[in-house]
This record gives sequence, structure tokens and C-alpha cells, in this order.
Amino acid sequence: MRRIPDASPRGQAITVDLEGEPLPAVEGEPLACSLVAAGEDVLARSIKYHRPRGAFCFAAACSHCLMRVDGLPNIYTCRTPARAGMKLERQNAFPSAKVDLFGTIDWFFPRGLDHHEMFAGVPVAEKVMAKVARQLAGLGLLPTHEAPPRLPARSLRTRVAVVGGGAAGLAAAKVLAERGIPFLLLEREARVGGRLTRGAPLQDDPTVLDVASFPKGSVLTRAHAIGLYDDEGGRFLGAVALEPEGLRLLQIHADRFLLAPGGHPGLLPFENNDLPGVYAGRAASLLVREHGVAPETAALVGWGSELHALARLMEAHGTKVVAVADLRGPLPANAHSTASTGSDPKAHGLKRVGAFSFTRANGKKKKVDCDAVLVSIPSSPSFELARQGGASVHFDAERGLFVVQAEADGRTAASDVFVAGDITGGGTAKEAAAAGARTAEALIGGLS
Repeated sequence: MRRIPDASPRGQAITVDLEGEPLPAVEGEPLACSLVAAGEDVLARSIKYHRPRGAFCFAAACSHCLMRVDGLPNIYTCRTPARAGMKLERQNAFPSAKVDLFGTIDWFFPRGLDHHEMFAGVPVAEKVMAKVARQLAGLGLLPTHEAPPRLPARSLRTRVAVVGGGAAGLAAAKVLAERGIPFLLLEREARVGGRLTRGAPLQDDPTVLDVASFPKGSVLTRAHAIGLYDDEGGRFLGAVALEPEGLRLLQIHADRFLLAPGGHPGLLPFENNDLPGVYAGRAASLLVREHGVAPETAALVGWGSELHALARLMEAHGTKVVAVADLRGPLPANAHSTASTGSDPKAHGLKRVGAFSFTRANGKKKKVDCDAVLVSIPSSPSFELARQGGASVHFDAERGLFVVQAEADGRTAASDVFVAGDITGGGTAKEAAAAGARTAEALIGGLS
């Protein structure tokens, strides 16, 4: 990864401290972005086998970027804005994450290690082994200072609580605003838009709605929904909001809950898919569009319209796309010149990606040198909140995803829970927006 030379400035240039060494960064960008742009690919080591880990999803959906930041362990550096003077340390490695002696575990046990059965039944040895396993599989040391005092929780009440400010959530909010229905939209990012601002753009994507046209105070950014609960006041949405004073717990009572949280990047199973330098497709598009950071050369693998849109986006920003392996096909008419259908993808490298190979449809192997492998497959629906609220979830074998069961108008098994967008199995942003508007209309019909 490198900063795109002709990209417009994204913020003030600052310096952070990485284990005693100064590292260039841009104020406000994710720390993981600063690290990969400076050539620091290895951010952590895996818990059990101590394999090298680098940022993958940039959505706090994996643990590959956890680091110690200003004395606090296990911080998602993909979600933490850079500030001048921050101190970053890698965790769970000796003497360092780049050269970790515990990585020999992976060499000694190439077929895997079940530490629960090692020396089982041998009285002294099994206790020693259990203690060693606990020490090797830690997740960082305790913080160096106490946590700040908690801010008092805040209770809110509205008619409709909308989770997610992507295409579906924004379209639903627009309908509610036009119909005069009080609502509160929660978006965990700093600004709304979802894939419309951070994904690879498609030709028929709708425009991002201007939330300034919504009622004042109806949109909360940097607010993360954590659960649906019940108390004496009825059903409420629990959320954590990042305010100027710090984190605050919100209790949002509502008559209806419209859930459009989207999904998180899926992990495609192939050899060495955990090497630093393997990135989720939407993570790569986020780095390019929001922060002006892109790989020099990249191989793309996956399927769907976003795969080929990502190839165009990368090439438009100076990345040399050396291969596009479509694992399902057929190829679209506007596919990249290197695109072909294939199978058996594999990343090559010891500590980071150095090459990528796959088997073409004609049976011939193709191997290319690259510094990044971008995995673009349909996102895995974030169904957990809907399920907690009483909606039914089933496994869609054809798509290989767990999806929320819902009617065409977003109704679920829970009468007060409606869903729209990727949570029901994916689709384009245009389809998600249409589903959001349709669901809002159905939801309004049930309000007294």
C-alpha cells in the first residue's frame, strides 16, 4: 500500500509513535490506514499459532488490527482516528511481532494443535500445559491507567428507530421525513452513505441523500447499536454514541425498529488468505475513496458486480491490476482486460503477500506478482440485532449466507421489527434503497 501521489490532501500531516519510531500519519484517518500507507503490514500476531496479521476488513469485523494504543490493549486500529503523538504497540509476541519466537508453534504443528488434549491425564504435565496455553493465547496486557468515569446514560423516545445510514436506511428516513413521522437514525460511521461513499461505485447507484434536509437532531453519527431489550417502558434500542465528552450509552424507546445495518466483509476460504496484504474489497475501496491509499499492484478475486467495479476503481487511481479471478462468472461485458473465470485461488508469501495464483477455466495455472490481494464477495448480513429482536434467521445455501427472513415489505416474525438492505441477503445499492423506501411505507401503515 502507498499514498496516491496526486491525491488531494485529506487532513493535517502528523506523526504517531510506533514502538519508539516516528510514523507519518494524517490526522483523523484510521490508525491502520496510517500504518499500511507507511509500509507497516504486520500489525499483530494470531492468538494461537502466532501467524502474522495485517488489517483486513477496516470494519472492526475481524481481530487482525488489534494493537495497544496509548496504554490500552486490544484497540481496533481500523476504527481509531489518528492523533498526533499517539503511542502504538504490537501485542502478544516476543521479542517483536515482526520476529516472533512463538511463531515456531506453527512450524512444529503443521496439522494443527489441540492444546486441550496435550498431556491430558498426566497430573503434573497437564497443569503445566494448561498454564502455558493460557500465557501463549493472551490478548494483551492490562491497561496502564484506569478507565475514565462513565458518562450518564441518556434516554430518548421516538416513533421509529432506524439503524444504519446506508442506501436502505437513508431511503427509509426520507420517506419518514416526508410523511412527518418522528424518527432517529443511527449510523456508526462519522458520516452517512455506507457503500455509496465507501464502496466501489456502480453505474446505477443512487445519490447520497443530504441529511440536512431531515428534521434537526434526527440523525446520530458515530452511534453504534448494541442490542434490542425490554423494560417497563417497552422495547428499546441500546446504543453507544461517541460524543465530544466521550462514550455515552443511549436508551432509545420506539414503536417500530427499522434495521438496515448492512453486512460485514466475508472471508473467502483459500490458502494463505490470512497473510498481511489480503484485504476485503470494500476495505480497499474505502482506503482509496476516503483516504487516498492504494496498492501498487493488486490481484482481485471473488464474484459479483462489485468485483469488476473494484477493478475499475483501483485502476482509475493508479493501481496496476494484474489479475481478476471471477470464481463464478459469467464475466460482464465491461470486465477488466485481465479478468477470467477460475478456481483454486492462492496467496503466496511468508510474512506478507508477494504473489497470487489461480486455475483458469481452461485448466491452466496463472500466477502473478502483486503486493495486495483484494477479496470482493457479497457481504455477510449483520443479522444479529434482528435476531435478538425476534426476527427469524435461516441459512441460504445457494448464497452461503445467514439472512433474516422477511416479507417483500420488510416485515419479520417480530411485529415491531422491520428490515431492509443487505441484512436480507444483499443486492445492489439501488435495490437496497428501493427496499428501504418500501419498508418505511409498510411500517407507517402499522403506526397509530
